[in-house]
Amino acid sequence: MKTKTVVLLLLLALSTAGLMACEGKEAAAPMESGSSGGSEYKVRAKKLQAPWAIAFDNDTIYISERGGNMVQLIGDQMNREPVRLNKPLLAEGEGGLLGLALAPDFSKSNVAYVYHTYEENGEVLNRIVTVEHKNKEWIETKALLEGIPGYFNHNGGRIAIGPDVKLYVTTGDSGQEQRAQQLDNLAGKILRMNLDGSIPADNPFPDSYIYSYGHRNPQGLAWDENGQLYSTEHGPSGDPGGHDEINRIAAGGNYGWPDIIGDAQKEGMIVPLYHTGEDTVAPSGAAFNGSGKLLVAGLRGQGLFRYDLQSDILEKLVSDLGRIRDVKSRDGKWYVLTNNTDGRGTPSEEDDILIELDARSY
Repeated sequence: MKTKTVVLLLLLALSTAGLMACEGKEAAAPMESGSSGGSEYKVRAKKLQAPWAIAFDNDTIYISERGGNMVQLIGDQMNREPVRLNKPLLAEGEGGLLGLALAPDFSKSNVAYVYHTYEENGEVLNRIVTVEHKNKEWIETKALLEGIPGYFNHNGGRIAIGPDVKLYVTTGDSGQEQRAQQLDNLAGKILRMNLDGSIPADNPFPDSYIYSYGHRNPQGLAWDENGQLYSTEHGPSGDPGGHDEINRIAAGGNYGWPDIIGDAQKEGMIVPLYHTGEDTVAPSGAAFNGSGKLLVAGLRGQGLFRYDLQSDILEKLVSDLGRIRDVKSRDGKWYVLTNNTDGRGTPSEEDDILIELDARSY
């Protein structure tokens, strides 16, 4: 009996240790190598759970997961930490813990900005809050903006701090197309705010967070070397489908959804810089490569794409990894985040993964 008891206690201890590993520290991929579309890469993290956004603090990488965790990657050590929000997270459909941006003084303040979906009085909504990284978890400290219309899909969700040190936020049309044209509604917009959540005095519409409108479901924000903002946007489903967009964003600009798509024109509306015609990429995260070309993460397009603004050509650079959610650059490297565990992909045993590429090839 004593032997059986010892064995049972040992098994229980091992089981408990395993659960703790799932909730806390996990071994990241030890810089495994691979190739895709002729491109060599290193795997920096694996078994991520529906990841959405990448952020950097010096050599530390942070990744938001739609289920409500933040992954901290330091070298080959991966820590999965909970995000404690004041309003319960709704991680259904395309919602959950989405956009992530670290405060400019994150190394001192430990403050980050996040965008997440929630439900209130039976309505799906989104909100932007600050969270503080403390004692291996992230605690909400302030709600900056709440009540952004949400839905099972079309939640937008990308947030980024621009060269002007303002917070930019993409919102989807929340499944109700005409909201994108309404200047008294935050759906289908790119929003701009001060880092304390207030409305900048130089926003294009008085006392409004709205920076541009007429968007369907924008999920990428990137600035070129001259500080010009660009956005990637999902086109319509059904017939006609495709027509994913890359837009050059102007303050106060109306980008036409749902009144125009593709090359269609209407007075007062801006046609896209580029669109995919009847093909679809389902673009998500975006970043400039330092040579005037825009890298775009493709979900349904299942690859990393490069758009040349001069030739107006979009080409696939990386394939065979499935759905790609985000792309970021850091110290001569590109970091690419897959998104095969979100219910729409076909995940492998390793998914989802974060890979590192040599930036000179892109």
